[in-house]
Amino acid sequence: MRLLIRHHTVYRYAKPVHFLAHRLLLTPRAGHDTMIIRSSLELDPAAELIWSEDPAGNVAALALIPGAAASLTIVARHEVLHIAEPYPIYRIEPSAHRHPFVYASGDLALFGTGLLSDGVEDAPDLRSWLAGFRETAPTDTLMLLNALNEAVGAGIAYRTRDEEGTQSPARTLALRSGSCRDLAALFLWAARRLGFAARAVSGYLFDPGVMAGDVGATHAWCDVFLPGAGWIAFDPTQRRSGGSGLIATAVGVTSEAVLPVVGGYLGDAADFMGMDASVVVEALDTGTDRHA
Repeated sequence: MRLLIRHHTVYRYAKPVHFLAHRLLLTPRAGHDTMIIRSSLELDPAAELIWSEDPAGNVAALALIPGAAASLTIVARHEVLHIAEPYPIYRIEPSAHRHPFVYASGDLALFGTGLLSDGVEDAPDLRSWLAGFRETAPTDTLMLLNALNEAVGAGIAYRTRDEEGTQSPARTLALRSGSCRDLAALFLWAARRLGFAARAVSGYLFDPGVMAGDVGATHAWCDVFLPGAGWIAFDPTQRRSGGSGLIATAVGVTSEAVLPVVGGYLGDAADFMGMDASVVVEALDTGTDRHA
């Protein structure tokens, strides 16, 4: 399936401001199920773009924006070939069929501590919630991860948030609601606490059959590494696993590390008037599209 992705973001200010360098993680990650046909990134005011590959293998653009302006427009356009199977069959190594299992020493060295650490947060409510989950969780590794994905998606109500950043897992659990990024952060914490290597993912979601919230817009989920199968996507917001319809732009240790746009300006906080974002994900070979 060929997908056309158009991502349009505008930041508005009360008066012209000078911009700091912006880090942009907006380019899809090429992989076995996603191939980039063409990709472009434009800014207004025009910026110098310095391209690099970050430590996680993401394609990053550092935008140096000269002069001052009362708005900043970022337009990303991508055409990709996406061939992920809707119902994949994973061939997991026999040693990892049952949980818990031990990763090979070579894999552990490549993961580093970041993808295995559950962080410093150790709230009693989180521990209690995970302990309750483990009491009835299956020991089959893939079934356990799917059950965790379902537990987060069913137990936490999806809602859009205007506030920046990601809620802590403890706050998401206390509120029983959060954005896709918040649900992913809770799943990420739990998966690592259970001993899995897991990473945060940001990108785009294409699902013409679902019309809720920001489906088809920027999206967040998690990957878990299983020996033999590799990195498997788990999306608690959509309560499904596998990479079908998920176009990753960045992976990292935390949700904050994979934000699509990070930058600032010189001026007062009151100068910032707001931000508007629009995403269209269109399937070129079926005539189906999704608007955000």
